[in-house]
Amino acid sequence: MIQLQIIVSGEVQGVGYRYYTQMKAIQFGITGWVRNLQEGGVEILASGPKAELEKFIDEVRRGNPFSTVDHIEVNEIKNIESYKSFAIKY
Repeated sequence: MIQLQIIVSGEVQGVGYRYYTQMKAIQFGITGWVRNLQEGGVEILASGPKAELEKFIDEVRRGNPFSTVDHIEVNEIKNIESYKSFAIKY
């Protein structure tokens, strides 16, 4: 089990990106959360097997048809928190 912090920048607020992220997380069995950041990006905390996280990151990088992802930053987190589902934080 690996846990990642993913920061996504681009046009990712107000375009259904968090919902898209949640649907992809459920599809790949990823747990954690997604939330908007004040500066206009999105932060994702994602936990799961490495192979599934790699697929998830590919989808996050692609984004939904209404979003434009300019950059993603992925950092592995050492202190893993346990989540039972994938939530949208407000």
